[in-house]
Amino acid sequence: MNQRTEQLSQASEQAYDVLVIGGGINGAASAAALSGAGAKVVLVDSRDFAGFTSSESSNLIWGGIKYLESLEVGLVRQLCMGRNELMRAYPQVIQETRFFTAIERKFRFPARFFWIGAWLYWLLGNRFTDKPRYLSRKEIKSEEAIVRSDSLGGGLIYSDGRLVDGDARFVLNLVKRAIDFGATAVNYLTVSGVQRQKDGTWAATVVDDITKQESRVVARYLVNAAGPFADEINLQAGFESSTRHLLSKGIHLVVDRVTDSNRVLTFFADDGRMFFAIPLGNKTCIGTTDTRVESPLTEVTNADRKFILDNINACLNLGTPLTQDDILAERCGVRPLAVARSKGRSEGDWLKLSRKHVLETSSELGMVSIFGGKLSDCLRIGREICETLIRLGCQLEMGQWYGEPDRQSRDRFMARSAEAEGSVEPPGGLPWDRLWRTYGNDAMEILESVRSDKKGGEIVIGPEKICRAELEMIRGQEMVVTLEDFLRRRTLLAQTYNFHELAAMPEIRIACEILFGIEAEQQYNDYFGADRGVNRLEWGVGPII
Repeated sequence: MNQRTEQLSQASEQAYDVLVIGGGINGAASAAALSGAGAKVVLVDSRDFAGFTSSESSNLIWGGIKYLESLEVGLVRQLCMGRNELMRAYPQVIQETRFFTAIERKFRFPARFFWIGAWLYWLLGNRFTDKPRYLSRKEIKSEEAIVRSDSLGGGLIYSDGRLVDGDARFVLNLVKRAIDFGATAVNYLTVSGVQRQKDGTWAATVVDDITKQESRVVARYLVNAAGPFADEINLQAGFESSTRHLLSKGIHLVVDRVTDSNRVLTFFADDGRMFFAIPLGNKTCIGTTDTRVESPLTEVTNADRKFILDNINACLNLGTPLTQDDILAERCGVRPLAVARSKGRSEGDWLKLSRKHVLETSSELGMVSIFGGKLSDCLRIGREICETLIRLGCQLEMGQWYGEPDRQSRDRFMARSAEAEGSVEPPGGLPWDRLWRTYGNDAMEILESVRSDKKGGEIVIGPEKICRAELEMIRGQEMVVTLEDFLRRRTLLAQTYNFHELAAMPEIRIACEILFGIEAEQQYNDYFGADRGVNRLEWGVGPII
């Protein structure tokens, strides 16, 4: 918690230009863009960074091909341009991935119609990705034998992007980029109230979730990036927006890998909506559902699980159908859909809503609220926030605020990593490519630790080749407050191993000791405690499951 303690101490000691509430993708992009443009920014979230909606996505960076059906060509073009820009800026983090789409013979449109749509999608995206292909039923049997093809009229293959290390990692790296530009960012810091003061500044009362201590943060402008909680923040701030959110629950189930093709398999569920089988590490993530909910606080139900399992079993040639026993992990989040406050939506209407974002501004209050939004559009949101605050009077100078380190930096890192191999036992044991992709320039700290001390190169968590030096860097630089932060959002461990597999790993105890020191036992028991199906443990005694 070293960096969090440092960041927290800064938060109440100075006046800021901008307070950003919400550490999901919209807030992280806003903070990085604003701080990169010269603003003094403070970013707060009542949970971990990406601790809600932004860690529950499909991990896809796509241009919204499905919106062509509703003729939202302009939106598709905008999202494709955002996708292209992200893929150029993050060539290691976001990989072009082929999508296979299966089209039933009796579907509402013939397969050839989708083939034409895929070509239009490719052209709208400036032919940035590989060309689409049409697949006959025979070709489907040859290339994707796992797919049941008897009832298909054909299929197509096109390309979009995929976040290799997950959405939460991408968001966190944007937060760290903001900090590099001088921003203050604190997770687990709840805004209990915001008030516009007579001098025109905003005063926010914040409570540290760890110590329960209350303090105050002051800023000239307020950016509400609270996602599905944005309406609540607007109410606190007295901002009467003309936009509001409808909430849609999305569920994903993680199972063992169902295909080695590394494609995203796309199908249409029995209710006509798209769902996917997506590579996630060495597993497959299947989803998503689309269920209207009233509260942002949701959970996976048996009906959700049955819907996904029934549909994927109907689409794949599996030796044994997937059951709930095969579920390793679950992802459950709400999508905030922007709608006009005056406009009612029937059940049928809201299903047609796109994920486009809306920015609403009050020049009188000095406040901007973000509604909706997608990972694919985050760079546009960052720019629009800067442009809006410039119009409100904030002195900014737009610059480059996103992207991976340049190729020369990567080449230097890889050259030095080759030299460090003599410090690693066994040689070749560390995943240098992953370390650079995941941490960028911070991977150099890991490398230098390994070079200076052989102990740094010791593999602590064997299956994922996580070494001691990596854990020490995470402890010092990534504001890990709970074990769940590490297992679920700093790594993919909690999404690619089930709970009992993690509980049985002695390596997790060692990681706990490195990350939390004297608090290791408490952190371990908080995560693996009796209320989650494991008896409370004596430190050093194996888990009783």
